[in-house]
Amino acid sequence: MSGYDPATAEQYRTAREIPRAGLTRWRETIAAEARLAPGMTVLDLGAGTGAFATAFRDWFDVRVLAVEPAAAMRALIPADPRIEVLDGCGEALPLPDGCADAAWLGSVLHHLADPAATARELRRVLRPGAPVLIRNLFPGRAERDLRIRFFPETARSVERYLTVEQVCEVFAGAGFARVALHALPQRNADTLAAFAAGLRRDADTKLRVLTDEQFAAGVARLGEAAAADPAEPAESWMDLLVLA
Repeated sequence: MSGYDPATAEQYRTAREIPRAGLTRWRETIAAEARLAPGMTVLDLGAGTGAFATAFRDWFDVRVLAVEPAAAMRALIPADPRIEVLDGCGEALPLPDGCADAAWLGSVLHHLADPAATARELRRVLRPGAPVLIRNLFPGRAERDLRIRFFPETARSVERYLTVEQVCEVFAGAGFARVALHALPQRNADTLAAFAAGLRRDADTKLRVLTDEQFAAGVARLGEAAAADPAEPAESWMDLLVLA
């Protein structure tokens, strides 16, 4: 996760961050599952450029501990007294025991070097009963992801991820149990054409592994779909796995 230079980090922020208006269902579901109150503390593990750190701050008036190993990413997290930016990784969190009321792992699970060690660290830094909220793609459940729809070769990357059942088994070793699993939509852009215009291959690990021919074919599929239905929104789906 730490291999981002400043240019790639900026491309990531431009191309990968979801507009806040496209996350309505996520906000509603997180509110129902985490029951966050003003003044509580959320750990954002793998915070990237801070999109969800700022979202949690604004949505729930909470303090955010934004842990991110890539210096170029950390540099782009907005400065704010309610967001503490920390250099660290899931296997060795730079945090005291029992300091957080919830943990957020947004598209980070597959980057963890040691998921079991991370689960133990989360158990240490979370207060009793606090939830772990995991936003990720999972094998067998990713067919509505926009990249897989238009660049089907990217499905091979997801097939190597831990399944929902495997994640639950790993986290059970640290005392967590499955609470809920939600498939949720997010609107990446108002139209497929706008989504295509914002694609940045270098900012997406799934797209970077494609050959030039595979990437060009996917762009062509996306263009054809946009032409066939100019009003179709660029809506993608991911899972929210809740453990506690």
